[in-house]
Amino acid sequence: MAHASPTAPGLSHARPGGWQGIAADWSSDQRAFKQVSWGKAMMWIFLLSDTFVFSCFLLAYMTVRMSTAVPWPNASEVFALEIAGTHMPLILIAIMTFVLISSSGTMAMAVNFGYRRDRRKTAILMVVTALFGAAFVGMQAFEWTKLIMEGVRPWGNPWGAPQFGSTFFMITGFHGTHVTIGVIFLLIVARKVWRGDYDREARGFFTSRKGQYEIVEITGLYWHFVDLVWVFIFAFFYLW
Repeated sequence: MAHASPTAPGLSHARPGGWQGIAADWSSDQRAFKQVSWGKAMMWIFLLSDTFVFSCFLLAYMTVRMSTAVPWPNASEVFALEIAGTHMPLILIAIMTFVLISSSGTMAMAVNFGYRRDRRKTAILMVVTALFGAAFVGMQAFEWTKLIMEGVRPWGNPWGAPQFGSTFFMITGFHGTHVTIGVIFLLIVARKVWRGDYDREARGFFTSRKGQYEIVEITGLYWHFVDLVWVFIFAFFYLW
């Protein structure tokens, strides 16, 4: 007499029991990455390596700040602006953070419309994201110019610990470089999307399979990473 299969129809990939189930859970990422594209896998590897770099920078910043015997500059005073005679601490930083976080929203919408193969909306939202990024870099350049004019240098500053200048310029400059590269990348991909390069599989840089907008998602991964890193920089430099 034949025994009924414990697996219901259509559930041939059901999780096995016992130790085999535990092994299947631990190896699930291996099965998932068999389906991932080369470009997306390489972007994840790059972001992982970049995470280590930024982590080392922030750990070095914390070590320097906690070990120095000289008082650390007060962020509320250093990054304040005088607007219409009113002293406004961290106002520029708040606007920069709002702009960059907003760009994550437009980037997410661009990826969504990319999946729908809506060429026009995808390209427009990527350009809007790039404009947000360019605005962020412009405000960061203004911030740097203001601090340099006030006497901040990599080797010293008029408000306290000399290490402030070197850590600030190194970490924010490294992040600003990432944002600038992201803006260029966004504009290049947006132009290719607008021209329909991914619909007709045109040859060239940042190409994809015909009808696939995966490059938009890969760009989004990079951009969301840059935004996430800024959250940590904002917390460490401006709120601590």
